[in-house]
Amino acid sequence: MRKFSMVFTLALAAAFSQQASAHAHLKSQYPAANANVEASPQALTLTFSEDIEPAFSGIEVLNASQQAVPLEKAERAPKQHNQLIVPLKQPLPGGQYQVSWHVLSVDGHKTNGNYTFSVK
Repeated sequence: MRKFSMVFTLALAAAFSQQASAHAHLKSQYPAANANVEASPQALTLTFSEDIEPAFSGIEVLNASQQAVPLEKAERAPKQHNQLIVPLKQPLPGGQYQVSWHVLSVDGHKTNGNYTFSVK
């Protein structure tokens, strides 16, 4: 009975640790966090640790004056379902920008975060 209890406890712990890691975490972004790019990007590209639902995910970009930057609709990359691409409506002038993102992973978990980058 004690051996069964130990096996059951280990199985339960493994199940919960898999659930805890089942969130879409930001793995990389372009422009990169804290980057100082030479020219305005045409789009922001965020790559996550798992597939996301684009209809329930999005990005907001604020300039140094805390004004929203006009963006096109966020879309999931066609063959890379863990990537969110957001084209800019117009080139960014020089300055610092804050990117705030939120995503819903395909398994229903929500995550969010933010980072900054600058354009020379």
